[in-house]
Amino acid sequence: MNIKAGALFAGIGGFCIGLKSLGVETAWAVENDPFAVATYKKNFPNTRVVSDELGPKSVIDVEVQVDGLEPVDILHAGFPCQSFSGAGVRKGFADPRGKLFYEIIRIVEEFRDNRPSVLILENSPYLRYGDGGEWFYEVSKELKKAGYWFSSDNALEIDSFEHTDLPQKRNRLFMLAFNYDHFKNGRFKLDLPKIIEEKNLSKFIDFSGSVGSEYYLDPENRYHKMISQEFIDDKRIYQLRKYFVRVKEPNECPTLTANMGLGGHNVPFIFDKNGLRKLTERECLLLQGFPEWFEFPDDIRPTKKYQQIGNSVIPGVVELVGKCVVEKIKTERYG
Repeated sequence: MNIKAGALFAGIGGFCIGLKSLGVETAWAVENDPFAVATYKKNFPNTRVVSDELGPKSVIDVEVQVDGLEPVDILHAGFPCQSFSGAGVRKGFADPRGKLFYEIIRIVEEFRDNRPSVLILENSPYLRYGDGGEWFYEVSKELKKAGYWFSSDNALEIDSFEHTDLPQKRNRLFMLAFNYDHFKNGRFKLDLPKIIEEKNLSKFIDFSGSVGSEYYLDPENRYHKMISQEFIDDKRIYQLRKYFVRVKEPNECPTLTANMGLGGHNVPFIFDKNGLRKLTERECLLLQGFPEWFEFPDDIRPTKKYQQIGNSVIPGVVELVGKCVVEKIKTERYG
């Protein structure tokens, strides 16, 4: 059985990589950031990125019929989380970025009788609790109206540190919705491995001092002085938070964020044999669970690379979620 997927808010393809490992190919992708699209196309040259004469299209402008979107078995969307994050201003659906959720529903409904069998949505765990639970209620209501089995049992908080071999602590919410016309219920069996082995940053980070000089801080830099005052040992990540330094536990990586490449906020640093430096883009990719074959185009600036990594979903977590979805499609789908 050939299972196909469509990608909304595709980013650089974290979802697509996770599903590809299960044999699920991505038929088309929607992403409006031209820098992320350049990275996506380099790694998925055979996947159609929806665009027009002006360039890649936003979900706001995409129409199923006009853009000729092929029906797919799985539609996935890691829609913007800033509106729903507990660390943000918590505007939810009052924020224009929060309203983009409704574009997912619109596109699904435009498929009519060819609506995807399964929707996989990803966002901040706080979406479940924001506005006294009203955010989650709104998501649930809209998914049911669109013709999908969905309840609180279909919302899963998954931390990459607990369930993959990655040392990054990244807790995200995955929401699975199943088409009424294709399934008798929305139940599924998710097998989440519990990782008990000690993590090892050295598998992901080069502590030998062999990276370029551009990654190091000058000893006279004020951030160098801030971080050095907190030094414990060289097997930790020191996260710069503008006005203070957060010292992580040994062999533990904090959540990598989109603003880590902008300087002064959420920037992860380490001490290696040559001094104090920020993590390289390749190290961040590995900590995010991207495969060795994944590459950035040569003309993408470092700040954009860090931003793309921080915005991405972890492929290994997608693979865990995708396994139960693929299994349900193969064993329970009808119609």
